[in-house]
Amino acid sequence: RIDNIIDYMTFEVYKYTVRGLYEKHKFLFTLLLTVKIDIKSKKVKHDEFLTLVKGGASLDLKEVMPKPCKWILDMTWLNLVELSKLKNFSDILNQITRNEKAWKSWFDKEAPEDEVIPDGYHASLDTFRRLLLIRSWCPDRTLNQASKYILDSMGEKYTESVILDLEQMWGETDNRTPLISFLSMGSDPSNMIEALAKKKGIECKAISMGQGQDVHARKLLKLFMETGGWALLQNCHLGLDFMDELINIIVETEAIHDSFRLWMTTEVHDNFPINLLQMSIKFTSEPPQGVKAGLKKTYAGISQDQLEISNMPQWKPLLYAVAFLHTTVQERRKFGPLGWNIPYEFNQADFNATVQFVQNHLDDMDIKRGVSWSTVRYMIGEIQYGGRVTDDYDKRLLNTFARVWFSEQLFSPNFCFYKGYVIPKCQKIEQYHDYINGLPNAATPEVFGLHPNAAITHSSTVAKDVLDTTLSIQPKDSSGGVGETREAIVYRMADDMLDKLPKDYIPFEVKDRLKQMGAYAPMNIFLRQEVDRMQKVITTVRNTLKDLKLAIDGTIIMNENLRDALDCMYDARIPAQWKKISWASSTLGFWFTELLERNAQFDNWLFNGRPNAFWMTGFFNPQGFLTAMRQEVTRAHKGWALDSVVLYNDVTKWMKDDVAQPPLEGVYVYGLYLEGAGWDRRNAKLVEQKPKVLFEQMPVIHIYAINTTGTKDPRLYSCPIYKKPVRTDLTYIAAVDLRTVQSPDHWILRGVALLCDVK
Repeated sequence: RIDNIIDYMTFEVYKYTVRGLYEKHKFLFTLLLTVKIDIKSKKVKHDEFLTLVKGGASLDLKEVMPKPCKWILDMTWLNLVELSKLKNFSDILNQITRNEKAWKSWFDKEAPEDEVIPDGYHASLDTFRRLLLIRSWCPDRTLNQASKYILDSMGEKYTESVILDLEQMWGETDNRTPLISFLSMGSDPSNMIEALAKKKGIECKAISMGQGQDVHARKLLKLFMETGGWALLQNCHLGLDFMDELINIIVETEAIHDSFRLWMTTEVHDNFPINLLQMSIKFTSEPPQGVKAGLKKTYAGISQDQLEISNMPQWKPLLYAVAFLHTTVQERRKFGPLGWNIPYEFNQADFNATVQFVQNHLDDMDIKRGVSWSTVRYMIGEIQYGGRVTDDYDKRLLNTFARVWFSEQLFSPNFCFYKGYVIPKCQKIEQYHDYINGLPNAATPEVFGLHPNAAITHSSTVAKDVLDTTLSIQPKDSSGGVGETREAIVYRMADDMLDKLPKDYIPFEVKDRLKQMGAYAPMNIFLRQEVDRMQKVITTVRNTLKDLKLAIDGTIIMNENLRDALDCMYDARIPAQWKKISWASSTLGFWFTELLERNAQFDNWLFNGRPNAFWMTGFFNPQGFLTAMRQEVTRAHKGWALDSVVLYNDVTKWMKDDVAQPPLEGVYVYGLYLEGAGWDRRNAKLVEQKPKVLFEQMPVIHIYAINTTGTKDPRLYSCPIYKKPVRTDLTYIAAVDLRTVQSPDHWILRGVALLCDVK
């Protein structure tokens, strides 16, 4: 009987909680619930749980057993080293080294979690231990295996999505329980609430909150509390001042009509009163994802009258093309920087404005001349949708979509957006609905112009978010009740880092060396600035670590910064104080390794002379590096002006170890990774990525400068270089031209870029 009560209670609490969470957090909550129940019942140990959320994030690549083969990624190897500390996996590193072929063929499978795992693990591991292995090898498959674990541990009902039922929820409330809906991009439950009120025959009035709206809200509440009715306060995050008063009104009003209900919608806001959230029923309604769902939603808002508003033969295909573009620009958001550098909130208004423009354009069109495509493309790519876009490379992408899809080709019978996605020839709106219902539920990323590998990038990011969030909400006070305390672990880490930390630069030595090399040469001025910044990082890290040791010993007081450093180092994250003056990195281990490598490059340049090739990732200010190079070239040629000297580049066929001497002019740069495409080294041109290979290391690139006012060759793909996987103006360095057989448009839609660092 107790088991039944526990089962029933767990599921009811689960349903109640999940209803108020966003899609991305629902899975996170379910996984946490499952793991915590298993930890309590001793099926999962605490250190196994920590390995799941942290992986090998706090390890240093240089300190562990070297990886046996190139195809294993650094992060994967660190995860496996961490995994080998658990007793089920104690021999895994040797097994991989001995049986490398079998592991590689397993790893290359489409869905490794469904395949037979080598070296007898298939039989010996349960679903949770298998989750640990999958999380270490293939982060992108983590959530698939986690679903299997939840199914196995909790049962099927926990893996199915909970459908929002407003009527049932209304039945759970009384007149003093508000219902709060959390808004998300492209969804608003107001229509559903008003429809339910109509069905129940209850009066429902909405007020959108904002400046000066509290007066009307007070009146409405007073009226409906007396007469009975539903008050709907929209966008409550814009009227936060009124919220505290609202709580008092609900709690203190003596007599409230039985059929009174208060519905609210709000975006997530840090200052939203928590006691109001605690006394309410919370729910979310998010728009469904995917091409099919997007088109369905768009065509649900189009009536038969609108379909027949223009008798031009171009009208219906153009309407469908705009709807398809609308879905594509929204769907590309989920692929992160591969899709858009900045995730814009394209919405229904953009679509309506574009449709209105197309309709007006067709009304005024000269039938003999046909559609003016340059006008249509300009209006879409620069104004209707382009008006939101602030990043130059995003603007280029949007204009490419307009150029590739909006042309006379659109009306030819063999036009398609991608295999299987054509423009249907329909007369009735119902026929469109039927066609859209026949589309596949899940679309490959190729529909949006991306490579199938983009799906791996997307699922890895989602899995990383789930694990990072799990880590950040773990209690901070004690160790897991076993082994060393948090403080002892961090103390040991601090000792270890202090041992490895490079020695300080001695100012007069640096000055002396720069003088010998030519203190006023552009490259040496650049070097001096970089060394100064490096010294600042070394000093800060040294001081924090020394103070942290003293604070743990109790000699000095643990202040805010040291407390943050302690938490971050334990979680393998970078302390805020360090991050502010240095660079971003995914884990503390990688950050510290990068510190040592950056410093080695500066030290070598300063005391052993200028290197033959430069590691561009190791600079604080790579733009400054390229500018210094341009200045150097300009000064070497009499009569050249810096303004008309532009960067040019050749991709060589060598890797960095093959470079024996520096170029006659310009610089050799290595350590760049290509994302979104592969590279054919023999013919020096862009090719499609290999399956499962997300980043390809580029050979050495020779970057130089010439004095020219001519334009660049349009057949080359102009490829942006970014410092980090996050592609914004802040991480942009410059663009290089890459050779390609396909049209450059193909690579623009693929989102191809060069990255200095992929961790």
